[in-house]
Amino acid sequence: MPTRQPQSPTGVYIITTVGDEEVHAFVPAPLPPDPPLNIDGAMITALDAASRALGRFDGAVRYLPNKGLLIYSYVRKEAVLSSQIEGTQSSLSDLMQHELDSAPGTPLDDVEEVSTYVAAVEHAYRQMTDPSGLPLCNRLLREAHGILLSTGRGADKRPGEFRTSQNWIGGTRPGTAAFVPPPALQAQQAISELEKFLHADDELPPLVRAGLAHVQFETIHPFLDGNGRIGRMLITLLLCDRDVLSTRAFYPSLYFKHHRSDYYDLLNRVRTEGVWNEWLLFFLEGIRSTAETALETTQRLEAMAANDRRVIEERAGKSASSALRVHASLMERPVLNVETSSRLSGLSWPAVNNAMTRLCDLGIAAEVTGQRRNRIFRYSEYLKVLEEGTEPL
Repeated sequence: MPTRQPQSPTGVYIITTVGDEEVHAFVPAPLPPDPPLNIDGAMITALDAASRALGRFDGAVRYLPNKGLLIYSYVRKEAVLSSQIEGTQSSLSDLMQHELDSAPGTPLDDVEEVSTYVAAVEHAYRQMTDPSGLPLCNRLLREAHGILLSTGRGADKRPGEFRTSQNWIGGTRPGTAAFVPPPALQAQQAISELEKFLHADDELPPLVRAGLAHVQFETIHPFLDGNGRIGRMLITLLLCDRDVLSTRAFYPSLYFKHHRSDYYDLLNRVRTEGVWNEWLLFFLEGIRSTAETALETTQRLEAMAANDRRVIEERAGKSASSALRVHASLMERPVLNVETSSRLSGLSWPAVNNAMTRLCDLGIAAEVTGQRRNRIFRYSEYLKVLEEGTEPL
């Protein structure tokens, strides 16, 4: 039977038995923090900077005539980044190539994990934006988790279900773990309390709520596997739910990946020392930095596409009309085959082949297989910009 230990700044430790050893499991106190956060001074400055940067980025995406093209790519960029934090080695181009039904030779294990992340976040967003769908809630997170772990290394870790046994982080067994989350019964209660916090009607700024909720979810660790990816997905979903973001086209994991040591250190120090303000300053800086980077990337991609369209109009001759339509399909799917381009452009296979050959001659597209059949093309420079920051760790 669990016994309680002295309280930490943000929760209590419980001594519980796992197998034949006693461990100290941490049960976080419900949010918001008590004593209340002191949102002033440096916190207000960081919050204002993050809010303005995120607003500028979201405004730019919201009014793009082809925003669906960036949503496709940015959702996949976040999937790659969040999965890389957990140790996968898949790249953005690997993922995009894997999504082509006829693409040969793409690595399976890591790229399938990234692919299921994309499917999970798309399912969650569809539910949240469908009037008859689910709101942001624990049931929706379980559904997303079920999709996330539908294949690959986590498929035997109770996909779509909160855990009913003890888990731990680091170490080969609970007794040597770096951190032991709450026992299953307390985890169930804690995740129910977190759901209430997600929808609380109070004056807490949405970005602060997202930062607090992410730490709490990671601390509860309600699933046997996939907690990090669902916890980072929760950030974007909550910002969409609170109308801070109009789309899921945001990749907060970029900052966490590049500051991985600080990220994990602060998550742990919130539990042991209650450093909520330090964590939130880090989190808000991450939002600001990522939003500014994403906006710059968006502007560079738009400028690149506009310049390439001018090149096509000036140099493609009689095939310019078809080449422009194939170029548009490359913007929508920077890695594709003739079949996909034909479907997106509405052109016949021979027309796509001829147009793609012209784009390759102009240096805009590149064929990457070296084969005569099942050829795959990349919008090389466009993809190069998209992939910035997603290099495997």
